[in-house]
Amino acid sequence: MYGHVRAITKKQPIHMIKVSVYRDTALVDHAYTDTEGRYDLAIPAGDTVTVRFDTHETLNNARDWHPSVVANVVASDGVPFDRYLLPTGHAAAEDSSVDALSGYLFAAGLWSDSERNAPYAHTAASRLSGLKQTSRVLQDIQQRLVEYFRTPEE
Repeated sequence: MYGHVRAITKKQPIHMIKVSVYRDTALVDHAYTDTEGRYDLAIPAGDTVTVRFDTHETLNNARDWHPSVVANVVASDGVPFDRYLLPTGHAAAEDSSVDALSGYLFAAGLWSDSERNAPYAHTAASRLSGLKQTSRVLQDIQQRLVEYFRTPEE
């Protein structure tokens, strides 16, 4: 499985996005995008997986991009799997907002409250807080996610 990750706004490549592949919620493999936004993972062709595109809380770009997740992807050797991410601080069309919120929802489901990834939760709450929604339903989902990700120190 390979492809490119770019910004939805200017279509420029995004460096250091973590591309993670899961079967259910079990991590199969991950890679980071290079300076051209490219990634390459050794996933057997034909496997049905979920692919998550997100920043990593320890990197300089941890607060710059909203995540994206795509479920029921059939891995292929011959067809690139490209993704466009929404930068934080930008107004989002409803489809981009749903995509970003889905990425956060998937991340929230990866761990129980007792094993919560506090550094990720902190950056997620910060990124989510700046996502501008026009839909009342999406605003409600966003607020619930912000509350979920907030760490006790905030």
